Amino acid sequence: MSTSTLAVSDFPAVSALDARLRVERPAFTLDLALTAEPGEVVALLGPNGAGKSTALRALAGLLPLTGGHLSLDGRLLEAPARRLRAPAEERPVGVVFQDYLLFPHLSALDNVAFGPRCQGRPRREARAEAHAWLERLGLAEHASVRPGRLSGGQAQRVALARALAVRPRLLLLDEPLAALDARTRLDVRAELRRHLAEFEAVAVLVTHDPLDAMVLADRLVVIEEGREVQSGSPSEIARRPRTDYIARLVGLNLYQGVADGPHVTLPDGTVLATTEDLTGPAFVAFPPSAVTLYRERPRTSARNLWPAEVTGLDLHGDQVRADLTGPLPMAADLTAAAVADLRLTPGTEVWASVKATQTHAYPA
Repeated sequence: MSTSTLAVSDFPAVSALDARLRVERPAFTLDLALTAEPGEVVALLGPNGAGKSTALRALAGLLPLTGGHLSLDGRLLEAPARRLRAPAEERPVGVVFQDYLLFPHLSALDNVAFGPRCQGRPRREARAEAHAWLERLGLAEHASVRPGRLSGGQAQRVALARALAVRPRLLLLDEPLAALDARTRLDVRAELRRHLAEFEAVAVLVTHDPLDAMVLADRLVVIEEGREVQSGSPSEIARRPRTDYIARLVGLNLYQGVADGPHVTLPDGTVLATTEDLTGPAFVAFPPSAVTLYRERPRTSARNLWPAEVTGLDLHGDQVRADLTGPLPMAADLTAAAVADLRLTPGTEVWASVKATQTHAYPA
């Protein structure tokens, strides 16, 4: 069988996910509406314990719904109210787990062929199809190698090939890059993005890494405590975060108050000057790089100026991130030279300023 016969573009582009995932547990309830169009990659993003893995297991059929429904390609797979539930093995779903879960006693080829064989395809046909997938993912020369002798990046690609070999209408990826080192992660992320761009069914990615989500997904769904708190394109989420968790995730200082023209008053009475003209509940956000620190009160044109105290200093990429407390708690990014010049240490009292032009205000 030639590689061309397995092209993802040959799959019928009719897949669509329509789900209301409700899973009730004694101390936690997931209640999440999730839809996706054919060819769309949706990332579920959220803190530990938010319900991301619960949602993924429910989609895969590994965890039963207690309410709601799950429909794929117009076929109802699960509806507790109607006592309908298709078992996991009968769902057109492929899963790439965080730790890959490859069969250690099987070669890479036989790992990939396992799914087609379970679907009833003859051994020769399943192995030919598996070889084509390995070739496509650059692993043909490792076909006879068992998982224990593969690198992390190679094992991840075998796991992806195994998931794709069953021709899923829903591809689930559970922290697919978490086990990789930084260099391998960079390479595999780029490769995974290319394959997802070609995938014409629905893909759902679970991750806690904002960069993975921003690079791999078309749409982000952020969940906290089992509920959606924000959804949108990566650029929309990054520009207009609506919770502290999202703001930290995308590297912004975020505040919520009431706007009156170009001023937003926070609950404690602190006023932030912005350039937007709004009325009513509003958010104000600005990056840590917009914060300038001084040891003495400066003469500055910046309309936002507050006293602050340094509570922590940490390396953040090639910058030093200073955590500040005061009338307006915030994070500030500085160069190592600036930290030395200002003689900053935890407990140092400073003045923090932010120009109105470097803030972004939007309706809450």
